[in-house]
Amino acid sequence: YYILQKKLTATKMDETYDVIVLGTGLTECILSGLLSVSGRKVLHMDRNKYYGGESASITPLDDLFKMFQQEPTALDNSRPRDWNVDLIPKFLMASGQLVKILIKTGVTKYLEFKSVEGSYVFKGEKIFKVPSNEKEALATSLMGIFEKRRFKNFLSSINEFDESKPPKDAKITPALTMMEVFTNYGLDQNTRDFCGHAMGLYLNDDYLTQSCLEPISRIRLYCESMARYGNSPYLYPLYGLGELPQGFARLSAIYGGTYMLDRQVDEIVMEDGKFAGVKSQGQVVRAKMVLGDPSYFQNRVKKSGQVVRAICIMNHTIPHTSDAKSCQIIFPQNQIGRKSDIYLSMVSWAHNVASKNYYIAMISTTVETTDPEKEIAPAIKILGPILHKFIKVHDCYTPIDTAADKLAHCFVSTSYDATSHFETTCRDITHLHKAITGEDIDYSNIVDQEDTTGSADH
Repeated sequence: YYILQKKLTATKMDETYDVIVLGTGLTECILSGLLSVSGRKVLHMDRNKYYGGESASITPLDDLFKMFQQEPTALDNSRPRDWNVDLIPKFLMASGQLVKILIKTGVTKYLEFKSVEGSYVFKGEKIFKVPSNEKEALATSLMGIFEKRRFKNFLSSINEFDESKPPKDAKITPALTMMEVFTNYGLDQNTRDFCGHAMGLYLNDDYLTQSCLEPISRIRLYCESMARYGNSPYLYPLYGLGELPQGFARLSAIYGGTYMLDRQVDEIVMEDGKFAGVKSQGQVVRAKMVLGDPSYFQNRVKKSGQVVRAICIMNHTIPHTSDAKSCQIIFPQNQIGRKSDIYLSMVSWAHNVASKNYYIAMISTTVETTDPEKEIAPAIKILGPILHKFIKVHDCYTPIDTAADKLAHCFVSTSYDATSHFETTCRDITHLHKAITGEDIDYSNIVDQEDTTGSADH
């Protein structure tokens, strides 16, 4: 078997490809799948032994302890293999772009999802459920009776708003900033906070001075996603987020893509200023272009900031969330005296990511000081007793010059941000697909095929 695998690898390394993809993060796997479907010959490599990169789910639990350089500790009535712990805390918007990609590519047949049970916002040292329709707006204790009616009118107006038609209400027109729209409806600071941050899912208040069109679109997406399943606008895959890149990897393999895990990349080979191939273990595999995450292109990316993430293992639900087995809590910047929000999400044994009666809370935010752990203290505080805590600060990178990269046939993705959803990731995917192919994503030529044409070397 070992000799056969060596021969397979040698043969695949001798071939020439249309695209080499480096790293098996979600962005890279989605693009690998889409490029394979469009008829391109794809080789996908990863230095790790597992799929997912930064968006992987770690199993068994002992591997998570080792990754954070902690001594593995046994938990009562728990088996290490029961655990699939995400490295980044993200949910899917039920009506969002990633769900549309999953459905249109057919990758949903490899996955099963559950609706997240609750969506909350932190205000004045308390947790409140986020109202997302007119009925909830009138019932919430988040605001006073007169503010409730103003918020109800605001929601009604944005749901009826159509930028392609003459505005029905002068309070909301394409020429206005979002701050002007909020002012026109008389919404106070607290209501603006949860509209922009808990519903629009903005990291900071920069959006207030920009056109109202995108914020309105985001708030409507939240409401539409909420309307699909009722409890919250979010979905989560059983067995963890690591199932997502694996699903798209399978799509790529079905259409002829080749995968090589545990494969170190020694050099990105350039000839006359353009990508020519990848050198790995003394061999050079050639291709027309390369796509990968920032860790493979240190000379083509710049540091754009840092994100601190905490993984907390608990044996109880989060207080004041109606014993929800999954939820999200957003801490708007103005409520905690910061420049950016804190995101807290929780999943549990109900999603096949932990042993029975155990819960995984994940916290993330953009780093603003020299003490990142202290920055997430407001979220840690509301969790209650924590059995184990894993904290890491991640550097974030973006491409330095996308125009130069395109000329060099090198395409680099952007690091995952602190947000608790994949909408920003999907925008990066759409941009990269257009840069690589010159075309928008086309789903029309994706049909069912037998899972027999791809090969994997891992």
